[in-house]
Amino acid sequence: MIKKVLLVGGGLAGLACGRELLKQGVEVCLFEASDKVGGRVRTDLVDGFALDRGFQVLLTAYPEAKKQLDYSALNLGNFLPGALIRVEKKFHLMLDPRRRPMNALSAAMAPVGSMADKMRVDTLRREAVSREPFTGDEPVTTSIDRLRAMGFEEPMIDRFFRPFFGGVFLRRDLATASNMFDFIFRMFAEGDTALPAGGMSAIPEQMAAGFPANAIRCNTPVAQINAMGEVVLEDGTRVSGDAVVVATDMAAAAQLCGDASVSDRGGETAWCVYFDVPSAPFSDAILILNAEETSPINNLCFPSRVARGYAPKGRDLAAVQVLDSEAGDGENLEERVREHLASWFSAPKVDTWKHLRTYRIPNALPRQLPEDLGESRHPVRLGEKLYVCGDHRDNASINGAIESGMRTARAIINGAN
Repeated sequence: MIKKVLLVGGGLAGLACGRELLKQGVEVCLFEASDKVGGRVRTDLVDGFALDRGFQVLLTAYPEAKKQLDYSALNLGNFLPGALIRVEKKFHLMLDPRRRPMNALSAAMAPVGSMADKMRVDTLRREAVSREPFTGDEPVTTSIDRLRAMGFEEPMIDRFFRPFFGGVFLRRDLATASNMFDFIFRMFAEGDTALPAGGMSAIPEQMAAGFPANAIRCNTPVAQINAMGEVVLEDGTRVSGDAVVVATDMAAAAQLCGDASVSDRGGETAWCVYFDVPSAPFSDAILILNAEETSPINNLCFPSRVARGYAPKGRDLAAVQVLDSEAGDGENLEERVREHLASWFSAPKVDTWKHLRTYRIPNALPRQLPEDLGESRHPVRLGEKLYVCGDHRDNASINGAIESGMRTARAIINGAN
């Protein structure tokens, strides 16, 4: 019988696993190497601004997130359903005509794609909503092949799908697996795109609040684990349990588990440049996509227009997402971003924007090519007392991380029984 489980890593997967084990009456001890839980879902406070570590959002339609999170307590603010697209040196508003019928004409007139392509988006929505993407019932191809098979033309692909899903998958080539594309498209169609009032770190903080006192030990890196259910901390302390769950990122998990196959996918790097802005040039809570060819910027938003807690009163926060393919080594990145922003909003205005911080997040997402997601799920049990969980076991999303943690907890309980 499983009485005590040791968790290594306090990201969403580890927290979800621990919460479910606690509900089943299992004692949990979670070791987190950093100063706070959250893993990649972290928010830093800088000069009164809430800076998420990389541009992140919560899709409220995520099925596991809906089950595990209290949305009302997160005090979510929502983006408008659509985007403002920078193309031909102008901004063009494209909102979901199903949710914003009053904006249907402006969406139809935007020089982003043909009218036929805009109608195909509705067909894509219907197909995505009707599919169960990770069952393995349909062949998995790339996102670009999926779009071309549906008849989408290159202007629509280049001006909408590449920047929009480039921000989601951290690559603009649309090589991401088609089942992941369908899943994310469905989540956008069925729910809201949201930010918690206090930043994305409010999500792991809410999940951690259900743990007993002293069950979570931050600033406690783990140096080694063994097959006997024992964890060796960096200071040499040994802790024993009935099972060990490694809930770290892929590379750390492979090293701790002594299994290179845990980290055989590689990952995508995220860059985000934050600015303190006197007043956002747009009052709406809208995502701005860059469909122009020569720019380091993939997308821009003002999180403080979505959730006011992101900036002090009387100020706004600008978040510029840059893909790794455009960032290079990061040298002069702020200067390059400013130069392009000035071409959008005028140099005198952008000169008043104060740089707050630039984040580079290696392995922000596990790679999600067709060969990575051909199998719906990767195994979570590596040995009699050894388990591993994380979004790299399911799919690279908040939902995938939580689902992986829940799946691991059930595997431990069911395996014991």
